[in-house]
Amino acid sequence: GIAQSAISAFESTFKSLVSGNTGIIPESTISPVPELVHTDTISAKPDAALLSETVVLKLNGGLGTGMGLDKAKSLLEVKNGDTFLDLTAKQVVCMREEFGQNVKFMLMNSFSTSDDTLEFFQTKYPSLAAEEGLEMLQNKVPKLDAKTLSHDTLEFFQTKYPDLAAEEGLEMLQNKVPKLDAKTYEPATCASDPSNEWCPPGHGDLYAALVGSGRLAALLKGGYKYMFVSNSDNLGATLDLKILTHFATTNASFMMECCERTENDKKGGHLAIRNSDKHLILRESAMCADEDEPAFQDITKHRFFNTNNLWIRLDKLQEIVDKSGGFIPLPMIMNNKTVDPKDDSSQKVVQLETAMGAAIECFDGASAVIVPRTRFAPVKKCNDLLLLRSDAYIITDDFRPVLNPACNGVAPVIALDSKKYKMVGALEEATAEGIPSLVECKRLTVKGKIRMGRSTRFVGDVSITNKSDEAKYVSGKIEDAEMDVSDAVGLGALKPTAVPTAPIDGQKPGTSGLRKKTKEFMSENYLNNFVQAVFDAVIAGGTDVSEGTLVVGGDGRYYNDKAIQTIIKMGVANGVKRFWIGEGGLLSTPAVSATIRERGPVFQKAFGAFILTASHNPGGPEEDFGIKYNTQNGGPAPEYLMQATYANTTSIKSYNICADFPEIDINKVGSTTVVSEDTSSSVVVDVIPATKNHIDLLKTIFDFDAIKALLDRDDFTMTYDSMHGVNGPFAKAAFVDELGQPESVLTNHIPKDDFNGGHADPNLTYAKELVATMGLDKKGNKIDVAGPIPSFGAAADGDGDRNMILGTQFFVTPSDSLAVIVANASCIPFFSSQGGLKAVARSMPTSGAVDLVAKDLNLDFFETPTGWKFFGNLMDSKVIFKGKDYTPFICGEESFGTGSDHVREKDGIWAVLAWLNILAAKNPDASKPLVTVEDIVKQHWAKYGRNYYCRWDFEGVDKVSATAMMDKMRAETAKNTGRTVGSYTIATADDFKYTDPVDGSVAQKQGIRFLMSDGSRIIFRLSGTAGSGATVRMYIEQYEPKNLDMTVSSALEELTSIALSLCDIKTFCGTETPTVIT
Repeated sequence: GIAQSAISAFESTFKSLVSGNTGIIPESTISPVPELVHTDTISAKPDAALLSETVVLKLNGGLGTGMGLDKAKSLLEVKNGDTFLDLTAKQVVCMREEFGQNVKFMLMNSFSTSDDTLEFFQTKYPSLAAEEGLEMLQNKVPKLDAKTLSHDTLEFFQTKYPDLAAEEGLEMLQNKVPKLDAKTYEPATCASDPSNEWCPPGHGDLYAALVGSGRLAALLKGGYKYMFVSNSDNLGATLDLKILTHFATTNASFMMECCERTENDKKGGHLAIRNSDKHLILRESAMCADEDEPAFQDITKHRFFNTNNLWIRLDKLQEIVDKSGGFIPLPMIMNNKTVDPKDDSSQKVVQLETAMGAAIECFDGASAVIVPRTRFAPVKKCNDLLLLRSDAYIITDDFRPVLNPACNGVAPVIALDSKKYKMVGALEEATAEGIPSLVECKRLTVKGKIRMGRSTRFVGDVSITNKSDEAKYVSGKIEDAEMDVSDAVGLGALKPTAVPTAPIDGQKPGTSGLRKKTKEFMSENYLNNFVQAVFDAVIAGGTDVSEGTLVVGGDGRYYNDKAIQTIIKMGVANGVKRFWIGEGGLLSTPAVSATIRERGPVFQKAFGAFILTASHNPGGPEEDFGIKYNTQNGGPAPEYLMQATYANTTSIKSYNICADFPEIDINKVGSTTVVSEDTSSSVVVDVIPATKNHIDLLKTIFDFDAIKALLDRDDFTMTYDSMHGVNGPFAKAAFVDELGQPESVLTNHIPKDDFNGGHADPNLTYAKELVATMGLDKKGNKIDVAGPIPSFGAAADGDGDRNMILGTQFFVTPSDSLAVIVANASCIPFFSSQGGLKAVARSMPTSGAVDLVAKDLNLDFFETPTGWKFFGNLMDSKVIFKGKDYTPFICGEESFGTGSDHVREKDGIWAVLAWLNILAAKNPDASKPLVTVEDIVKQHWAKYGRNYYCRWDFEGVDKVSATAMMDKMRAETAKNTGRTVGSYTIATADDFKYTDPVDGSVAQKQGIRFLMSDGSRIIFRLSGTAGSGATVRMYIEQYEPKNLDMTVSSALEELTSIALSLCDIKTFCGTETPTVIT
């Protein structure tokens, strides 16, 4: 529940509001504060013994919404790649080393900053994170929407400073209170984002949070007497032993650090004396009447302002809390806002807040001291952030930002256009080419939008005006000048434009990206909206797209070429400086992963990729198109990124595009550099050989010499059907160019934008030409064929990530293929040279054939949901997640997908070469009879037994009906468990749930399973990878250790009948006839 201290504090401020109290402090009721003690004059000898009684607390609840931020403000980069939290953590570590004591450190986070902060500490500073009482959370009030919780601060600490994050009690959470309608004082509403209905109650909530969380009582019990509090964005506020000693020896109950006001501070709050009782009080700007504004801003009268660096006697605080009924009655501050801080037209609201410094009036014996400006370096506006990032400030050895001595003690006055540079994003755009030099600047005034860079050097008093709509670039030394750059040349072809748009329904990506009908993608703004949503999510996630390279390519389907041009133009507008485009716009899905992971040089390393594919779905203007995003590890975007992308599609208002960026000839390998008119920026688009990176990688994995020797045998022939997909050029590069085979071994290897009217899905149904050539029908039965049948046959799908393997009149199921490759992995140099295979994984619907091999070879084994991202997590367990190393690693899915950790996608041509490498190893002597594909599989069955297996696909069924069918089976799992059906007993009926052993994420509703007592399985999944409709997949599996020669249909006849009865698909979907049987 909600702590009483938080409820009482909110009731106090609300009663003050409805009673008519405005919170105004008239000038006539106060007097200026006389001289204060300056800390430079303190003569007391620092007493290190006090440190054991002292706790340092940083206020870290701010999102910086006033600067356009939606994450912890303390995660903003300050200098040299360090954020506020980085420097804070380093200060704590340095402080402990300096004093030789483990000085207690805490954070007061809000529910918006907590998780990312602690994760940051746990990763980078685990010793701090482990400390008891590190975090104190501001309280919340009832009905806080769980969706408002952010993970910014926790994640940051866990990722970068695990020692600090591991400290028990690192965090204390701030409360949340409702925003109130400005007229009725009823709770405000925000339908577009309910999280906007709440706000922190100001940093005055510190006291209620200390009491309500139990931290105050715990600290007192632990012997802590003194607390030093400061804001996380004030990096100058470190624990000063001399000031602590002064606070202790003067026996003050509360002490405020003040600075003398300057012109830059005249609009901020000031310290004063209340005439009625001679108490020190704090008057904030919101407490000043309009008529008193001149006196409020008179820095000669009211000379001191609150730095928000406070020293508190914890025992005295407890006394006040007890006396006041469990809380501190602080003066109310009423702020007039809009419910959506980013939308000035949204509902007018009142936010009730209190200031922690205002507590000075509640403590008898409170005092204040003057501190040097070095202890006050906060960032409230973009002016402050630009100054702090510039060379006008330097970072000391103890990680404090201080004014550069070259400034001679006077900081430059920065006045950026408040309308143009209110948001951090605008400042980031203005300084995308680097931070300008300000060390010699006295005053910089900017009106309008400009861009600056590392070469920009402001000296003296500079004023720049730009009346045009386009930001203009200023560079070089600019000294004591008034410049009007309105008519200066701009970016030209690199000029971005924000095009208004609106959300389009149905843009939620699945595990394989977004797939829809091609015409839908070609409709107005459809592709643009989704691409912008991805860019926004990627950039918000911390990726600097101006560094490194964006890879773009696809499977060559209809609209591929035009989509690539759009992505390039939008990429430039969003800050991308370099692109790698596959020649002809072609890149297979595994080739994209290989390019991201392998192509250099390092400074050009890819940060991500757009892959234009709908995989095995048909292509053409009336068929399907798709797009997916892969990240810098080469794998599909993780779930959080896709969730963020989808959220962006539902709220998008505009997309960025450089409409005048020239069309790139993607059919010719080469480099195009486009330079802005003002020469401030340039973009490079490299059209790269589509096959090179992938084929070069495969040559390091397999024994090409042994494979060539096999292929050159007189008794060995092969055929490889690329089904007019993107795999054709890769097959030619591997088998013709590298392995010296005639081009006749390849069929349908010229990519076509409609896959020649076919369905580029490598299975017995759709790979008709290959299946017939290999002497089989669509059920895998042998047929008579005129002429010789090849020894080896293979097929690829549209984007080259799937494979089908056949021998002479023999079909290898994908599940058996995976098991055979794992069992013979030692034949492949990639695995043998690394000491052998370590782990294997399969998707849940895939047969258990590989499980038996993994057990026999003592390999780590995983059963995952369908989706390559789950395999990717296991592959990256050590590198990214600092967990166990499972590589070398092989994985596969029953849907004709197989691969290893060489890339982070399934890889069709890899599987083909793996089989050929195994065949080569089994046939070292060309004088002996050929060991065939069928021989190898049957030898495998003889050792491990046979998993009779098939998959029925019911494609294009009504999604609502199919969902109802799945829901019915899900609801009946408990009833079906233990039930006897035919000659089988259902040992367990369930809905597959997976807890990722690497990142702890949970995937639910991954398929309905009927697990029989003899090990047989029936599984149902509903797939949404088709461009329209839905696909019900039914999987049947029966394990036989000895009876190895049955036909699949006869072995599974009873189970198939049971499966159809259990799902009742005829009733729900109107059919029992599958479109595809595998």
